[in-house]
This record gives sequence, structure tokens and C-alpha cells, in this order.
Amino acid sequence: MNTIQSASAFHRLLSLPEPKHPLVSVINLSESVFLEDEVWKGFVSKFYCVALKRDAKGKIKYGQQHYDYDKGVLSFTAPNQVQYLDLQNMECGSGYLLIFHEDFLLKHPLANTISGFGFFSYAVNEALHLSEDEENDQIGILHKIDKECQHIDRHTQEIILSQIELLLSYSNRFYERQFITRKNNNHQLLVKFEKFLNEYFDRDSFEKGLLTVHHIAEAMNLSPNYLSDLLRVHTGQNTQQHIHEKLISKAKEKLSTTELSVSEIAYQLGFEHSQSFSTLFKKKTNKSPLEFRQSFN
Repeated sequence: MNTIQSASAFHRLLSLPEPKHPLVSVINLSESVFLEDEVWKGFVSKFYCVALKRDAKGKIKYGQQHYDYDKGVLSFTAPNQVQYLDLQNMECGSGYLLIFHEDFLLKHPLANTISGFGFFSYAVNEALHLSEDEENDQIGILHKIDKECQHIDRHTQEIILSQIELLLSYSNRFYERQFITRKNNNHQLLVKFEKFLNEYFDRDSFEKGLLTVHHIAEAMNLSPNYLSDLLRVHTGQNTQQHIHEKLISKAKEKLSTTELSVSEIAYQLGFEHSQSFSTLFKKKTNKSPLEFRQSFN
């Protein structure tokens, strides 16, 4: 697997002159020409990438998902994620690519908080679609970052990272807007999610294992972070909280209507150890499973 280690290597692969800053760069896609290089057939980079693309065409694979860039979108990729480009069917279009090396965050608070921006873990088909005003806001920030790259001094890192943090905060806001405004599509996802939960816990399989966020996200063809963020905006709870809520509801039903032991109920619900089930049940209800059952006798 090829690794893009430096901004200079990134620029070379896009037929661009040396970057103004060794660890961060704003690339104008209309000025870029992707070199025919084996690296595009499978690579990872040491950079966070924020891509704002308009009228770009071509298939890009990120992780296990393909995305056809035929509309203006904002997408995010984290360091060390496997990517592929199909240069034979690709046109850059216009837009910007912000890259910043993971080392550029060292000794700055953003190094600890960037993991909170979940969209770096979204699949590419979960990109952010911007309005004209939103796009202009983000482009304005990119221009400020580009300008600041020309002044490398003791203030440079703080100023650029403050602008990157602003761009990411705006992206959080715009994603929440997208979750809300795409009502029809999101309503279908919420219905599908609820249906999956009900069907999963209605099964009587004794070997299904404990339901995980990854399992349900994969079944819905969504990334775990995207599903959790979507649910949080519409319901106030993330995926794990919904799973626990449904699990406790099912546990209460079995405790109050069957004579199954606590261990048997725990196993039916997917727990390997009954103690783990009892701990979760008490945390959520302030009663042990046996105390809950006794309240019905």
C-alpha cells in the first residue's frame, strides 16, 4: 500500500509547485492535473483532507464505499484511511482541497478535539451538500488559510488551526441542517432503523450475539458515526442509546412474562455473561433484574 507522507508529495501527484507550508495546503482543483501514478490504485495519507468539489466527475473509493462526484459537495477523510481513484473516468472540476498533516495538530487543543468531528469517519456517500451561502462561507475560510500559509512564524499554527476549527464547526452546523432538511430520506432511514431493531429483538436465536452499533450501521449501509449523528439530531439519542433502550424494554418483557432465569434472558439478548446484563439493567432502571421481577409478584 502506497503512503503519501508529505504535502510536497501531494502537490507533485497533482502537478502543482511546492506547497507554501510543509504541513498544510489549500489546493485549487481547477489548477490540478492528476499524474498517472500507481499510487492512486490504493493509498493512504498522513493528512486530514477536506474536499469542496463542484462539477467534479469520477468515481472515488474511500474504505468500502464508492461515490460519484457529480454535484457540489464537501467531504472529509482522516489520515491512514485506504483510498482509490479511478483516473480513467475522472475530471477534477472546480473547488478546493484542504490538506493538513496530523503532525500539524501537535501541542494544540484541536489534536484532542478533532475526533469529536464525526464526519471524518463518514462514508463518502454521506458527504455534505452545501447551499450557495454555506459554500461561500467555507470558501472564505479556505482563502484565509491559504493566505496565512504565506506567513510562517510563531503565530502561524494557532491562526491556521483556529480557521480549520471554525470550518469544522460550520460543517457540524451544516450537517445538522442537512439531517433536518432531507426529511423524506431521513424519515425512511429512521423507519428502517426502528424496523431493524424490532425484528432483531423479536428473534429467538440463542447465537446471535450482542447487537452492536457497527452491526446495525452495516446492515443499513451507513457509517456508524453518520447513523448516530442522524439519530441524535432527530431523536436526541445516539445508536447505542437506542440499542440499550430496546434491549432493556425486551428484558423487562421477559422478566415480567416468562419464568426464564436471568442467565437465560441475558443469553437470549446476546450477552455472553449474565453479570454484564445485570450491571446494564441496574444502571438503566436502578433495579437488579431479580428486583424488577419481584416487583411483579
